[in-house]
Amino acid sequence: MIIRRTMRADVPAVMQIYAEARAFMRENGNPTQWKDGAPPQNLIERDILDEKSYVCLDNAESGANILAVFYFSVEREPVYDTIDGAWLDGGSYGVIHRIAKRQDAPKGTGAFCINWCFARHANIKIDTHENNLPMRKLLARLKFIYCGGVRYPDGGERIAFQKNLKC
Repeated sequence: MIIRRTMRADVPAVMQIYAEARAFMRENGNPTQWKDGAPPQNLIERDILDEKSYVCLDNAESGANILAVFYFSVEREPVYDTIDGAWLDGGSYGVIHRIAKRQDAPKGTGAFCINWCFARHANIKIDTHENNLPMRKLLARLKFIYCGGVRYPDGGERIAFQKNLKC
């Protein structure tokens, strides 16, 4: 597998991955995390323009298939400024959002994407919906530490995790 920046031409495949992820979440006890078509296409297009959207491909040859998509950036996430709990540290961190994979993607695709992010920054923060058990299991397997709860401006509450390879 390889990771590259998402291109405009990838948008239909990316939106299909998010549609599959929404259906999977609804069928597996998490009906509210990405309701009403979230994430919207205009947000994904903005992520692409900002060069913060990435896709995971099954190989580097022509005709490679997109297996997963995610947002990654080393930046301050304003939502993380207030946490019901405590972060591991206050240093610089990378943030991962909107990670999703095709349902037929190989086992380990999500871990591959997150580990790619760690190759770019040793300190990562991520949040997810409390009912997103597959993501919670992945974060536990990758040894992320639960740090508390965060609240988004729309009122959505998420549970937040951090892993710092230097701690």
